Formats: sequence, C-alpha cells, structure tokens
Amino acid sequence: MSNNNAPWWIVLFLWMGASTYWHVCKVKELCVEPAPAAVPLPEPVKAKPLHIQDADSLSLTADGNFGFALSGAESDMSGVQPELDSLASYLLAHPGKRLNIVGYYSSIETNSTTYPNLGIARAEGIKKYLVSKGLTAERISISSELLDSLPMTADSVRGGVNFIFQEPIPTTEEGLANAQKFEGVFKPMDLYFPTGSADYIKTDANRQFVEEAQKFLAANPDKKLHLTGHTDNEGDDATNMTLSKERAEVVKKQLTSLGIATDQLATDAKGETQPKESNDTPEGRRANRRVAIVVQ
Repeated sequence: MSNNNAPWWIVLFLWMGASTYWHVCKVKELCVEPAPAAVPLPEPVKAKPLHIQDADSLSLTADGNFGFALSGAESDMSGVQPELDSLASYLLAHPGKRLNIVGYYSSIETNSTTYPNLGIARAEGIKKYLVSKGLTAERISISSELLDSLPMTADSVRGGVNFIFQEPIPTTEEGLANAQKFEGVFKPMDLYFPTGSADYIKTDANRQFVEEAQKFLAANPDKKLHLTGHTDNEGDDATNMTLSKERAEVVKKQLTSLGIATDQLATDAKGETQPKESNDTPEGRRANRRVAIVVQ
C-alpha cells in the first residue's frame, strides 16, 4: 500500500519546493544574482605638456601632447603640430644634428601592428611626419620603451613619445673609428679607413672586438665573422658594389694575418644600399664608407 503511494509523496515534495522558489525568488525577488565585479581601469593620469630640448640650442613647449588610442599606433598631433614643425625646421637648419625618437607603450595594450611593439610603431609614425617635412630618414633613429606609468584613460594614451638629440657625426675617419664602442662580438662594429689607405684604422675598441671574436671562433668552429662592405652614394651603383666588396676583402686579409681561420671569415657587399647616415652631407657620406663586422 505504501509503495503505491510513493509517487504521490514525490510529486507533493516537488510541488512544495517549486512553490517556495516562486514565492521567495519571483514574488519577493530575493534570489537576484549579484552583478559581476567590474574590471578595474587604469586611474586617469594627466599628461605633461610636450617639451623638446636640445641643450641650449632648442627649447620647445606645447600646450598639449601627442594622443593615441589605447592599443593604437596612429598619433593625434593636433596639440603639438607647431612644435613638430619647428623641430623639423631646426633639424633642417642644423644638418649635423641627429635625432632618436622613443616610443612608449604599456603592458596592458595590445599590439596589432606589423612592428615589434607599439612603441616602435608610434615612433615610426612621428618619424614619417618629420621626413615628410624634408628630413632624410637616415638622420632619425627610433627606439621603444615599455612604460606602465603612461598617462592614459580607459580608451586613450597621452604623450607616449620622447625626443633625444644625438651627438653630431664625427668629421674625420679617425673620429668615426674612435666613436665605435665594443659591446660584444654579436653587436656590429664599423671599421674605417684613412684617405688613400687600405688598412683600417686600429682603435682599442676594434682591437678588443677582434681578440674576443678570435677566441669565440676558435671555440665555435661552426660560427663565422661576417665582413660587409659599404660605400656612400657617389659614383654609379656597380662601381660602389665592387668597391664595397674590395674593402671587405682587404679586411679579410688583415684578419687572416692575425690568425683567424679563412673559412670562418665571410665577406659581403652592399654598395650604397644600406647607408647608416644621410648621404646629403660630407660627414654622412664619410660615415657610410665602412666595413661592418659581426659574429653570426
């Protein structure tokens, strides 16, 4: 008898549970799910006005600063246009001056550009603008820096760019050679030649490079020291390509005489195709006549 009544007890309990849910959750609305916690956004930081300084020679201050969309590379220059134009005019009037543009980016931003990071992309955009004002691309280098203290709101970045003036190009081959710093055999170093001489200028830095490269190559026979010849843009392309090859071969002979195995020395020629400085000035052309050495 009790077994036959079991289904009715089950129905009764289900009905009681449903009634309780309806009364508590639907009538009194006591079962409302709490809203999910909002994702905290960066605290708005006020950007400083743009300031560009080159020692005592140049001082430019804008009312505003560069603007970028969060995770964006295209710059809003409306607040700094006169200062950028003045910067371009200053550089055109001082052909020995060089400029490095530093682009900043934050770790919370997403890079959807083809550049290594948003900082490089932002700096490249400013560089293109200055080049459009008549400057040569070789005079402007770009770099980037991760900076999580960037002034930003939920959808924009203010500032994000810095300008650093670099030392003028040395005016002699000896000056160019002495300006080279040894930072390791995997960082390219340029060798320069006195006028009318086939022997490159020896410095403490390139002597250290050769000594360290020789040790490394002896311990790593599968590696090579690459020697790449370069020229300025004077003369025709074919002649410059031949000349750059000859310069690399001269350095190869000199390094072979110092004890580096011939089969660990590889030469290449780029002619005038990869200038490191602008060919528009004598100093720039002089800096481009070189042989770059690096271990790979």
